[in-house]
Order: sequence, then structure tokens, then C-alpha cells
Amino acid sequence: MSEGESIEIRELFKIFGRSSAKYIDAIKDGLSKPELQRLHGQVLALNNISISMPAGKIQVIMGLSGSGKSTLIRHINRLVEPTSGSIVIDGLDILRMREQELRQFRRNRTAMVFQKFALLPHRTVIENVTFGLELRGIKWAKAREIGMSWIERVGLHGFHARYPHELSGGMQQRVGLARALSNDASILLMDEAYSALDPLIRTDMQTMLLELQSELKKTIVFITHDLDEALRLGDRIVILRDGSIVQQGDSQDIVLRPADDYIARFVKDVNRGRVIKVDAVMQPAPQKPDGSLPRIQSGATLETAAKALTNSTFDRAIITDRGSRPIGAITLRLITASLSSNPEVPLEAAPASVGAGA
Repeated sequence: MSEGESIEIRELFKIFGRSSAKYIDAIKDGLSKPELQRLHGQVLALNNISISMPAGKIQVIMGLSGSGKSTLIRHINRLVEPTSGSIVIDGLDILRMREQELRQFRRNRTAMVFQKFALLPHRTVIENVTFGLELRGIKWAKAREIGMSWIERVGLHGFHARYPHELSGGMQQRVGLARALSNDASILLMDEAYSALDPLIRTDMQTMLLELQSELKKTIVFITHDLDEALRLGDRIVILRDGSIVQQGDSQDIVLRPADDYIARFVKDVNRGRVIKVDAVMQPAPQKPDGSLPRIQSGATLETAAKALTNSTFDRAIITDRGSRPIGAITLRLITASLSSNPEVPLEAAPASVGAGA
């Protein structure tokens, strides 16, 4: 089974319009998006995008409508051609691929999951799931075997002979995911894949994706306009505005250190206790930690840590790695300060040292 491949996007520009390449230098010199459109009738969709996407991780691209996120994801398999820049996948510059090579790249190394499902209405579930395998020339018996295994994996046992119109929206999206996974592509491109789903179904689909990813280790590029979804799914997050990157980092960076007022408004109402991990705010571990203090494993959220301390007789705990070795310490006061979105409540308000005691 193919695991993920790294994606390097460097100084990517996309301008929609005739002879667009001649305006790149003007954009680099400071010509704004509104000025470009007003003076030259050109539309700046992507402005100097540089992102390193690690292999085997979920990279979320987030932004509001018109931010350029869907245009960006379509550059990765060259459904949209850039005006300038480079896209390198596992050391291979895809912009240098010729037509036949690009066709093979799309068929074998990338797969897309769409917001509107994009199922073929005249084909059954199993026929939709195996469609990509058929295009690759895989014999029906083998394709059916592969397709049925993925239908099972996405929770559609017994539905293989149904048609799309007989399925709910969530079930149709599971078919789309099974179709993408059946191709065993190393890169999964998901463009607003869950945006059309009801909230509960959307949460179920997010959970299923995370469970599958823990095993498959694909490189997933996930487009969304929903911050909660981005924070839950993304190993790394890029936030776009008007075609430019406003901030990129992990969920802790985005929530704890918003780059500007635009990002701060996004994260203002986030449930920080369910997003921020103890690792992001913990203090150094004491040299001789009290053995009676509660232990909380690295990676736990502040909400989990707060519950553990509230249910104990202590106001502080030791953070341990997976080998149970102390790597930090946290207190209820530090948790309370970290949960505040008020910038006037600094994290340093917590005690500077942690010792034993109830």
C-alpha cells in the first residue's frame, strides 16, 4: 500500500487573464490585487504561495470563499496551470511533466474527493468505487475484490449494489472516499469534502478519516472554510486570504499565536480546551518531581488535564512522554490562563516553578 509523498510548493503565483506572466514582477513590486484588476483586467488568485507539506500528514488549506484555496489544490495535480512558481512532489517537478507522464501521475499517485460527491448516477456503489481501477486496466475480478474491501472499510457493508440516488449524502461521500482510496494513491486531495454534510455526519466522517489516516499515512491535502474542522484534522494548517498566506503552522500556533487581527477573529470563539495540548504550554519538569503528583501523558488536551486535576487532590501534574519519563509540568492556574483568549492574560502568569504539594 502506497504511503504519502512530500509536496513542496515554492513562490506560486496564479493570475487569470491574457498574457498574465508579464504582471508577475509588478505584483512582486507591490501592485495590489484590486489595482491589478482595475488597471489591467487581470485577477490575482494566488500570490507568492510557499508551503512544505510533509509526507504522510494531513495538510489543511483554510480560507473563506474567494481566498484561493480550491485554486491552490488544483495546482497539485495540474488541473490548473500556475502563472509562475514550482511544485515538487517527492523530488519530481510536476510542471516539467509531459502530457502522458502527467496523465499517469494523476491516475496513479493522486486521487480527489469532491464536495458534491461526483458519483456516476448510472453506476452502482461497487461500480463507482472501481471506476478508477477500470481506467488503469485492472481486471474486473481483482478490481471488485479491492473495491469491496474499501466499501467495507468505510462502513457501507451491504450497499455495494445500490445506486447513488438510493444513498444519503453521508453515504455518498463514503463512496467517494472509498473510490479515492481504492486507487492506492499516495496523495489524497479533498476539496471541501465534508462541507455539504450535516454536522453530525460531518463529525463522523472526520473521525473515520483520522482513523484511516492513522493506518494509511497518506499525504492528504484537505480544503475547508471551517476552523473547527481545520483544527481537528490538520497536522499543519495554512490560512489564506485574498490569495495570500496569512499564517501557517500547527493548531497550537494558530490558536495561541494568531498572526494578526484577521486570524484572532477566527480563533476567538474556539474551544481552546479541546484544541490546545499540554505540550504547548507546559513548564519545565522539576528536577525531582514528587512521585505522588498526577501524571498526564504528552499530547493530552488542556480539557483532559483540567479534568484529571479537578478529580485529584492536587493543583499540579507532571507531563510524561510515552515512556513515562517526565518532560514538563502543568498547574490549574496555568491551564486557566491558557484557556483565556484575552491577550492581557499572559501564560507567564502561572507559577515559574512546580514542586510537590496539594
